[in-house]
Amino acid sequence: MAEHAEIAIETRLRNVGLRPTRQRIALGDLLFAKGDRHLTVEELHEEAVAAGVPVSLATVYNTLHQFTEAGLIRVLAVESTKTYFDTNVSDHHHFFVEGHNEVLDIPISNLTIDNLPEPPQGMEIAHVDVVIRLRRKQQR
Repeated sequence: MAEHAEIAIETRLRNVGLRPTRQRIALGDLLFAKGDRHLTVEELHEEAVAAGVPVSLATVYNTLHQFTEAGLIRVLAVESTKTYFDTNVSDHHHFFVEGHNEVLDIPISNLTIDNLPEPPQGMEIAHVDVVIRLRRKQQR
């Protein structure tokens, strides 16, 4: 099974023009093997270290940005101090649980956005990200 997943990651990388290095394959396998996820650079680095993948934090950072530029993942900025990388590149929005650093998907069909402003001349809207911030209810 792991060999099959490695081949799939290698093919995905080649299809978007990235050379399938050992580190990219290992990070891609960790990133995509568990379905749709939202991870920070630090979280993926911790997973890599725990899985015995010899990779630096800088390499994880660079690889995630290469994957983003290639369209394999997308960047989700929900806080000024943390950037999440989303393996689900389809149109959808997010809940962010404050204080718990948890990001949850909102299916696109559950949210309608009307009356978007007209973009400046020569520009077009590429994507709209909605982040709804949540907090745990206070016990009374």
